[in-house]
Amino acid sequence: MFSKVLVANRGEIAVRVMRTCRRLGVKTVAIYSDADADAVHVKKADESIRVGKSPPLESYLSIPNICDAIGKVGADAVHPGYGFLSEFHQFAEAVEKAGARWVGPRPEVMARIESKTYSRRRAKEHGIPTIPGAYEPLKDPADLVKLLEEYGPVLIKPDAGGGGKGTRKLTEPVKAAEYLQAASRESKLYFGNGDVYAEKILDRPRHVEVQILADSDGKVIHLFERECSLQRRFQKVVEETPSPALDEKQRVNLLRTAVEMARVTGYGNAGTFEFLLEESSGNLYFLEINKRLQVEHPVTEMTTSIDIVEQQLRIASGEGLQIDQERVAHRGSSIEARVYAEDPRTFLPSPGTITGLQIPSGDGVRVDHALEVGTKVPFYYDPLIAKVITWGGSRREAINVMKDSLSKFVVEGVKTSIPLQRVIFNNQDFLAGKFDTTYLDSKLPELQAQVKD
Repeated sequence: MFSKVLVANRGEIAVRVMRTCRRLGVKTVAIYSDADADAVHVKKADESIRVGKSPPLESYLSIPNICDAIGKVGADAVHPGYGFLSEFHQFAEAVEKAGARWVGPRPEVMARIESKTYSRRRAKEHGIPTIPGAYEPLKDPADLVKLLEEYGPVLIKPDAGGGGKGTRKLTEPVKAAEYLQAASRESKLYFGNGDVYAEKILDRPRHVEVQILADSDGKVIHLFERECSLQRRFQKVVEETPSPALDEKQRVNLLRTAVEMARVTGYGNAGTFEFLLEESSGNLYFLEINKRLQVEHPVTEMTTSIDIVEQQLRIASGEGLQIDQERVAHRGSSIEARVYAEDPRTFLPSPGTITGLQIPSGDGVRVDHALEVGTKVPFYYDPLIAKVITWGGSRREAINVMKDSLSKFVVEGVKTSIPLQRVIFNNQDFLAGKFDTTYLDSKLPELQAQVKD
């Protein structure tokens, strides 16, 4: 096992990684920008080091600055968390050149699957269903028009990124050139790569994903699926496991397919293989690979009792995967609500200083956060500030625990998404499991009207 891990991130995910390191007896190093000099993740680490000014490009996205820090503190491994540089193969390569081990997939594997069209081609070659659309990056608007004519409305998507950034819905040919150029420009801005492709828009799709663990010897296991269909503008808002949309036959097929995709891409460490389920046909389609720890990983940990960060560290240190598939059991139901520092009525960020705080706790409750009274929420970074994760013997029980937890979660000094989350968890369609990836966007005005201060 490593002796010192530098956590190349901030906020709740940095604190979460440090928690496992501490349990394993591994020392941790926090990096911070000027805006985060007094942040909780800095206080939780064994040591810390400044990596630049407040803007991300000058700190958390600066490969030279972070690699310089690796050498100065003598870290023998780097955990990237999620977001920032976590999926950049260039960062993984630089970390290894700096003499530290990368806690994630091998850089050469990352470089290949960074391209979503590459993963789509690999899936197609092995008979794994993919969403109809392009299998190479699109350059000519005429090719986009052909897809539109063949499949109807399509989504233009970044080839090297996700999270809804750079995504455009195209419904009419006259907009093809404009949307292709805009998507490419935004993709270049966010991901350093302007390549884009397009996929058919499925009928009322559900977004389901499979958590995978794999080692360098080719051993691959799954930790079951997660349901992530409740989204706003392609960004997840609520996640849960198991998926209420799958029957047992679909679940077995999904898990088997995800393991197969991990093998054919040579994947190693922890990763998430994402799929769309078309409810009208019951067909499952491979979507993409997330080559990092997911925001929603705690729901899997709550139902399997497997610490995914621990497994990441053990695999990266060369121990190999010591868990057999037969030993992985899925128990009960777990659900996660993301808490953002933003106005629930406008979704505008709400930076500021935390002046009052009450964190829920109790049986079946886990809150991942990096908050305390006096914590500053900067406007430079993603507004996600906490995650509430609950467990129950059934989906309804997990939801009831969540509703109780959200009623007790108090954050003063900034506006948060908690009031909207309370409305969502009382929504009858949500309670019945009747929603898809388009549901939240279509119902937002109605839900926001129910938000109480």
